[in-house]
Amino acid sequence: MQRDEIEPILDAVPFPMLFVGRDQRLMAMNEAAARVLGAAGLERHYNFTIRQPQLVAAIEAVSRGDARRVLRVTLTIAGHEANYEVTVGPVPGGGAVCTFVDISEQEQISQLRRDFVANVSHELRTPLTSLLGFIETLQGPARDDPAARDRFLGIMAREAGRMTRLVRDLLSLSRVEAEERQRPAGQVDLGGLLLQVAATLKPLAGDAGVTLTVTGAEVPCLIRGDGDQLTQVFHNLIENAVKYGGSGKRVEVGLSVLSGASGMPGRAALVAVRDHGEGIDEIHLPRLTERFYRVDSHRSREKGGTGLGLAIVKHIVSRHRGRLKIESEKGKGSIFAVILPAE
Repeated sequence: MQRDEIEPILDAVPFPMLFVGRDQRLMAMNEAAARVLGAAGLERHYNFTIRQPQLVAAIEAVSRGDARRVLRVTLTIAGHEANYEVTVGPVPGGGAVCTFVDISEQEQISQLRRDFVANVSHELRTPLTSLLGFIETLQGPARDDPAARDRFLGIMAREAGRMTRLVRDLLSLSRVEAEERQRPAGQVDLGGLLLQVAATLKPLAGDAGVTLTVTGAEVPCLIRGDGDQLTQVFHNLIENAVKYGGSGKRVEVGLSVLSGASGMPGRAALVAVRDHGEGIDEIHLPRLTERFYRVDSHRSREKGGTGLGLAIVKHIVSRHRGRLKIESEKGKGSIFAVILPAE
C-alpha cells in the first residue's frame, strides 16, 4: 500500500495512527499521532520516532508476516507519562499500521477503585476484629465478670458506632457524587442555615471548652442550593474546627458577600470557618480532601472521624458551583473557606 493510499484512512481515524512501510521507514501519520510522537521522523527509519523496545519488536514481527499484536506502552509527552494500548497490524504489500489508544484515565480509575476498596476494607477490618475479639472474651473468660462485661460492651458499642458512621459517610459520598453534575434548584438563606448549625454544635463546643461565634449571618443571604447538603458541609467544617482546632479555645464562623470573586461572576457568598489551634503542615493541604486521607490517623479515629468528611464537602461545594479554599499555618490555626454563587 502506498503513502497516498493510506493517508486518507489515517486522517479519518480519531486516534493517533501511523504507517511503517516495508522498507521500515515511517511513511505517514495522522495529526493525532504527530501531536503525540512528533512529525520529525517522517520518511526516516521508524526507530527515530519509536524507541520502546517492545513496540519495535512488535513492528518487526508484524512486518515479517506475524499476526496482529496488541501491547501496552508508556510514552512521555510534554514531560508527562501517558499509557497507551497499541495495536500493530499488517498492511497488504508489506509494512505495519500502529494505532494508539490512550488508556491512562481508565487505568487511573481502576487504581482509584482498587485503592478505595482497600481503604474501606482496612477501615472496617479494625472495628470488626475488635468486636469479634470482645465477643469471644465475653463468651469465655469474662462470662461471669460484670465489670469486664460492662467495659467490653462499651468498647463494642463505640466500634459498632464507628462502622455505622463509615457506612453512612460512604452512602452520603456515593449520593453526592451521583448528583454532582446537577446543580440544585432550591433557594437557601445561608445566614439562617449557619445560625442553625452553630446552635446544634454549641453543646459540643461547650464540652470542649471552645467559644463558637458566628458573624455576618444576621442579614439574609440567599443562594441557590440544597439546604440539607449545605448543612452537612458547614456542620462538618465547624465540627472539625471544634474537635481538631479547639486547642485555641476559639472557633469563628464569618459570612460575607463578595463582588467579582475569583473565577465567579457576579456576587458570591463567602463562609470562613477559622480556628486558632495547632494548624496543619502545608505538605498536607493539597491532600486533605482525598478519601480516607488523615493528617493524624490515630487522633482522627479517636475522635470518631471516618476520613471522608472533607471529600464529601468538596463534592457538595462542587455541585453548588462553588470553591473550597484551605489555608493553614503551623501554630496559627486554620481557615476553611467556602465560596458560593449568591442570588
